[in-house]
Amino acid sequence: MNENTAQLAPAPSASTSAASDPRLDLASALTLAGQTLAAVRPDQYDAPTPCAEFDVRRLSSHLVAVARRITVIGRGEDPFSVPSFADEVPDGAWSAAWEPAAAEALAVWADPEILSREVRVPAGVMPGAAAALMYTHEFTVHTWDLARATGQRPQWDQALAERALAVIQRILPATVRDGRVPFGEVVEVEADAPAIDRLVAWAGRRP
Repeated sequence: MNENTAQLAPAPSASTSAASDPRLDLASALTLAGQTLAAVRPDQYDAPTPCAEFDVRRLSSHLVAVARRITVIGRGEDPFSVPSFADEVPDGAWSAAWEPAAAEALAVWADPEILSREVRVPAGVMPGAAAALMYTHEFTVHTWDLARATGQRPQWDQALAERALAVIQRILPATVRDGRVPFGEVVEVEADAPAIDRLVAWAGRRP
């Protein structure tokens, strides 16, 4: 368990696991996203990413914005009060902007009652536990996008990827890819491929 995860999680016990407390995976996803963002070089800002609508610059801006957005979501506020991009952050300052945004998100989500409380996300209203699962998926896939675009090889938590995949397969069937959701068609991979590959393939990326 890393430092940020420890801040967000309850004290370790035999009954506490990422499967029972999705905030643990959310914290881990935030940590890895921040590490990946910090390693982006200036000469990579214009590089394309596997997420066709974003280059590295735009994706970096979006990650900072989503970290801010999950803070207001955790507080029970309007998610649309936070723009989808941190446009005021200049090139190269995304990691510096990320650090306070992620720390604030961790502090807000440290409240265990958030898991059963209903929160508003852009798609509607859902329990906090479901929102934590959803954003774990978003951060993990976008971290993969950023890593692939910038030649990084993060140490993926395959168990986290398995849990995120199980969630996204329930809420985003392979047959529902008609333009109403921001994912391409499922990419076929081997059944025994690493969990991170199967996760991003379900989101329409080619591992």
